[in-house]
Amino acid sequence: MTTAPRLPLPPLPRLPPAVPRSGVSVDARRALRQLLGDVDRDLATVFREGADASMLARRRAEAVARIVVHVWTACLGEVSGAALFAVGGFGRGLLFPHSDVDLLVLVTQPEPARLRALEQCFATLWDVGLKVGHAVREPAQCRALAAEDASVFTSLLDAQWMAGDAALEVALRAIVDDPSLWPPRDYLAARLAERDARHARHGDTASNLEPDLKDGPGGLRTLDSLRWLGRRLAHAGGFEAMQDAGLLDPAERASLCDAETTLRRYRWALHQEAARPEERLLFDYQRALAVQLGFEDEHEKNLGVEQFMQGYYRAASQVERLGVQIAERFVELLEPPGEAKPVGEHFVRYGTRLAARDPELFAQRPAALVEIFIARLDEPGLIGFTADTMRRIHQATAQHDGKLADDPAVLAAFLHLLKRGAPAVDALWRMNRHGLLAAILPAFGKVFGRMQYDLFHVYTVDEHTLRVLRQMARFADPDARREFPVACDVWSSLGQPELMLLAGLFHDIAKGRGGDHSVLGESDARAFCARLGLPAADGERVAWLVRWHLLMSTTAQRQDITDPDVVRKFTDAVGDRERLGRLYLLTVADIIGTSPKLWNGWKDRLLVDLYVAARQALRSDTRPGHDAAARIDACRAQALILLQEDGIAAATAEQAWGAFPASSFLRHRPEQVAWQTAAIVRAGGVWPLVAVHPLSVRGSTELFVCTPDRDGLFASVTAMLDRLHFSVVEARILGSNAGMAMDTFLLLEADGQHPASADRAEELHQRMQRALAQGGRILPPRRSMSRQLKHFQMPPRIDFRQESGRTRMALVCSDRPGLLAAVAQVLVACDARVHDARIATFGERVEDFFQLTDRHDAPLDEARRQRLRRALLERLG
Repeated sequence: MTTAPRLPLPPLPRLPPAVPRSGVSVDARRALRQLLGDVDRDLATVFREGADASMLARRRAEAVARIVVHVWTACLGEVSGAALFAVGGFGRGLLFPHSDVDLLVLVTQPEPARLRALEQCFATLWDVGLKVGHAVREPAQCRALAAEDASVFTSLLDAQWMAGDAALEVALRAIVDDPSLWPPRDYLAARLAERDARHARHGDTASNLEPDLKDGPGGLRTLDSLRWLGRRLAHAGGFEAMQDAGLLDPAERASLCDAETTLRRYRWALHQEAARPEERLLFDYQRALAVQLGFEDEHEKNLGVEQFMQGYYRAASQVERLGVQIAERFVELLEPPGEAKPVGEHFVRYGTRLAARDPELFAQRPAALVEIFIARLDEPGLIGFTADTMRRIHQATAQHDGKLADDPAVLAAFLHLLKRGAPAVDALWRMNRHGLLAAILPAFGKVFGRMQYDLFHVYTVDEHTLRVLRQMARFADPDARREFPVACDVWSSLGQPELMLLAGLFHDIAKGRGGDHSVLGESDARAFCARLGLPAADGERVAWLVRWHLLMSTTAQRQDITDPDVVRKFTDAVGDRERLGRLYLLTVADIIGTSPKLWNGWKDRLLVDLYVAARQALRSDTRPGHDAAARIDACRAQALILLQEDGIAAATAEQAWGAFPASSFLRHRPEQVAWQTAAIVRAGGVWPLVAVHPLSVRGSTELFVCTPDRDGLFASVTAMLDRLHFSVVEARILGSNAGMAMDTFLLLEADGQHPASADRAEELHQRMQRALAQGGRILPPRRSMSRQLKHFQMPPRIDFRQESGRTRMALVCSDRPGLLAAVAQVLVACDARVHDARIATFGERVEDFFQLTDRHDAPLDEARRQRLRRALLERLG
């Protein structure tokens, strides 16, 4: 177990004897405040030198206790019928720099004079600088509240007498020790319910980006709960006593103590950094805390702050895992397993829990560590393992450390599990909780608790990986077909599900090493597949998926997939339909597993469209056609059919199309062309025309603006969209043959990333119509940046490239409210016209691409590019 240096602690404060019932004078209060400040400064100094946070918290509690007792004596004297108790963390003898000082006063009779003295006592403590939380109760009242509320009863478990009538300590202990108050079974149920509710409030995972050190899953509250359960259920209130009682083994106790040391160290540093009782590791503090605790950047892909947060995630995950196992032991302590029933040759079940027939099985046959997870899949009605089995799995995993990854029998069992396909994912999830997955895949152990310091990846790498696998498993579920029809069809058409699971396991396994994680992961995947004994061709399929797992998402989100050249380049890289199907599944699962907020109907349709286009190209002997004329004719013919069904004559449509640029038929679907044409016909030449389709292509809302062209139109439209809280995911800026702007914007609601409702679409239509009709320049509103975004601002990167008679500008920068509208304003000021825009946001990172010309529709010259670069850097820097 790791320990901090044993540094000398500052001495406890020496206080003059308190004069009973004299009160505390102004000068005395000032002296006490100064004394408390001196103690805190001394403790902060020793902490910076490396002292253990637990020792410091105990020393601070002792110092504060002396001050509290001094004030109590000065205000109440040697009183009978009243006693002072420390509760909460103070009762456990621990106070962090800004912890509350929780006090309980028991009184036999709440006399007015005594209550006034207590008020004076508490007010003095506040004035001294202590944040006091207090309750004044009669013993009967205290008992009634404890009987009603398990949290009140729990607070009494930690209560420590400090001063006053010692007989009331006996009364309090009588409440705590009363077997009729919260019997063990009821108390266990209440604590587990509280745990579940608390975890639900914090996202039910220890891997949140801004975790709560105290109340989050795997936090310090979990450790306190284990002690409370140990005391109430087994008369063992500490980890040493729990080990003596057989509830913990030495390794488990050491793990819990190590994790607690880390969590307390982080909490002490956080209180000091925040200068207040902050329990959340907010982005505001993470970098500063990493520096304070000595973490340094190894390279750009292993920052000190990422190492610091990995320390937290690993500690919290250990606490969470052991907390679940120990809770199961408490359940079995109260409800011993029933009759054993055989499950195959090596296992038995006790009711709904599985166990090894021979307690030494895992030590003697390491492959059984995997086989028991397979047996759990095959045996209906099981909800888990017995507590003893969980312990033996953990012990055997540690015993065989470094050997499981090369054990042929273990690898054969692991491959057998993977071949189960979707059901294997739950087994992999459980194996990870026991540390077994990292033992079989050592590289996976390196990314355990590994975070990435950004807003895009909201889970640690191991958590993200397992969420990707769970999403893959959903594709095998018929109930998911409605939400993922294409993915479900692709999954059912592919064999060898083990290849998909392996690709999912390895796609991010090289994060944090430096270099391209896709390239490094490809090498890892190929080597592991060879150790598994997979045929070389199958190993190459897995390795290829790991190497190119980002290809489909980057192609779809950063390029124009209606361009045949884009599709051709993509299909050339993919090569065959099987790879395409597997890459599509991995891409969808990867996006969903990265953050719940990333997936939306727009990305769903975007990936489906690329998949369908690539599949059609791979099905035929030829690649996507270059014949623009044929594509235009096909689009016109299909659009004409739709228009005629809408009651618009062919001649009327052809007349309207006389002003359409050819690119309208190349870059828009027939449904879009038909809808836009119908809007123009019905407008009858009244401009500006604004049309809104609430649910158009790719699950987005389409805004179509047709009006006499003018410079600054793109900026005005984007400014109004920003005012209305819409995100632009794609913009197509076309000029007609008659000098009209024919601009198309695909939108999602900025708050929820979903298409607009009918009411919102109507609001957009009316406000945009009114604003454009009035003419003039529309300015975007000023928006404040969120607290989280402020910590992830990067210098903008701007690149220019000449292509097809235009200038392509790539803008990579940090996201912020109103970004697109701000960029559009700069483009107007620099006399740059927008002809096309691709908008992509990845967490806090924006990657936007614009097709630009000058006001004469010529590519931007070098001088204009540099002017535009300087203006953007000034606006966005």
